[in-house]
Amino acid sequence: MLAITCPGQGAQKSGFLSSFLELDAFSAQIDELSTASGIDLRLHGTESDDETIKDTALAQPLLVASAITCVAELGITPNYVAGHSVGEIAAAQIAGILSPADAMRFVAVRGAGMAAAAAATPTGMSAVVGGEPDDVLAALEAAGVSPANINGSGQTVAAGSLDGLNTLAENPPERARVIPLPVAGAFHTDYMAPATAELTATASGLEVSDPTVSILTNSDGTVVTEGRDYLERLVKQVTNPVRWDLCQETLLNAGITGMIELVPGGTLTGIARRAMKGVETFAIKSAADLDGAREFAAAHA
Repeated sequence: MLAITCPGQGAQKSGFLSSFLELDAFSAQIDELSTASGIDLRLHGTESDDETIKDTALAQPLLVASAITCVAELGITPNYVAGHSVGEIAAAQIAGILSPADAMRFVAVRGAGMAAAAAATPTGMSAVVGGEPDDVLAALEAAGVSPANINGSGQTVAAGSLDGLNTLAENPPERARVIPLPVAGAFHTDYMAPATAELTATASGLEVSDPTVSILTNSDGTVVTEGRDYLERLVKQVTNPVRWDLCQETLLNAGITGMIELVPGGTLTGIARRAMKGVETFAIKSAADLDGAREFAAAHA
């Protein structure tokens, strides 16, 4: 049983698309998705530095386009698909809920709206690694920040005001480290509420199909069987926490034996190696990994 996973914001790295753009079909589709999103994905995937692509309005479309194009290049169909945060939009396209162009229109609005919301108030996110779950949640509450991502295997991402995150760093939970993340705002909290109105309007105008692949939602880790339901959940997830721990639990219970993380891979497979014992993982980081990913998929699908 094979799962494909799509990474979220923070996974992007300067130049990570360079090797893939040497592939004709990949290159052509990136240009098509650039047109759909109104963003020069080729430029930002090859030449822009890390600080530039930290911008939410650029990072989100870049990550979604990369995942969509990567799975098209692979030419494989998984048993399950799931995305982390903005990766859910790529997952929706892979599962057949949205067309590639509509996925890019949706993520462009999401990224721009969340960037504007982040600019309105200085906020951020920090990873809390280690510690007992109850101690971690208590420390977050004491600092006045929220658990935006509960990733499992001892990793929770806190989000909130910069003052609150500084307080958390100065008073970390016992046996835990607090690591600032390269993101521009407190995603998956009420700070992002201004982004939801336009996103709701955009979603209502998209053509939506029911999924052809089992797709998980970040809201509670369950399989969603109706496309419109999934799209509505995507809008709500802008202000709701990501329960990646529950997505992993569902995959384990389903009997998944292998998990591929699409480009830029490494984050979700790293979590899975700790939280999903017995499941083999494969992270796609460059075009040189594609043949290995196909072999991996053949062994597990």
